[in-house]
Amino acid sequence: MISYNPKEWFSFIFQFHKGDTFRKLLPAMIGIAVYSYGVAYLEIEYWKLSNGSHVKNITLMHNMLGFVISLLLVFRTNTAYDRWWEGRKLWGSMVNNSRNLAIKLAVMLTDKADKDFFRKLIPAYASVLNLHLKSAEISHELFDDKTLSQEHYQHKPNQIAKTMLAKINQLYLDKKLSGDQLIILNKELSSFTDACGACERIKNTPIPYSYSAFIKKFIFTYVLTLPFGYVFQLGYYVIPVVVFIFYVLASLELIAEEIEDPFGNDPNDLPTQKIAENIKKNVEELIY
Repeated sequence: MISYNPKEWFSFIFQFHKGDTFRKLLPAMIGIAVYSYGVAYLEIEYWKLSNGSHVKNITLMHNMLGFVISLLLVFRTNTAYDRWWEGRKLWGSMVNNSRNLAIKLAVMLTDKADKDFFRKLIPAYASVLNLHLKSAEISHELFDDKTLSQEHYQHKPNQIAKTMLAKINQLYLDKKLSGDQLIILNKELSSFTDACGACERIKNTPIPYSYSAFIKKFIFTYVLTLPFGYVFQLGYYVIPVVVFIFYVLASLELIAEEIEDPFGNDPNDLPTQKIAENIKKNVEELIY
């Protein structure tokens, strides 16, 4: 995720970074510029259309559809941002749940070996969940002599949660934890799996294909018809105007595409790796 100061206006205007849509859209913008020039040349130089031509009235269509396309893009962007923000809230709850579980275990447990077990395992869940949501290959060492097998365990966050619950149940059987304490800790462990399932729901449920495809086709058709009508008012200045309109509309769609899956490696995705590292620091400070 890109860190920035929202109060530095000039850095936004004059600097480009790898997440900027301008870089991604530059080839398409060049193509739109060439296309707009071709339309302007044909209407002005070749066909020599007059101001009385019916082609000029195409701008009426743009005026009517401009409001529709703005509503579609606002809804698309808001929907994508809701998914991004929900993902951030889920990882925020992961931080709080990890701290709460660590605090309770630090107080309830007295054996150093038991504390060391959870000191490694609690942050391991966040670290493995981060890789799991990125669909990365996981070979995460829980202990110095034990590694989760890629072949045997397909869902490693579940395996870590199961291992922690099994350990807590064994502590109960060994009379190191009371029944009331077992119930309290079970609630904390369940919250890990709940957060994992909610993150998977966001990742595995993209925006419906028909909706996303329709917006792209709408933007493409809208922009390609712009030069025909506005050549009469702008002449060859229609080229930069159409390119700029395309940049604005397409950028909104690109931003929505990027943030609708907030767990990837795009510049504007959530810093899940950093959050997992912070969880590790917090747990190690609490359990010692």
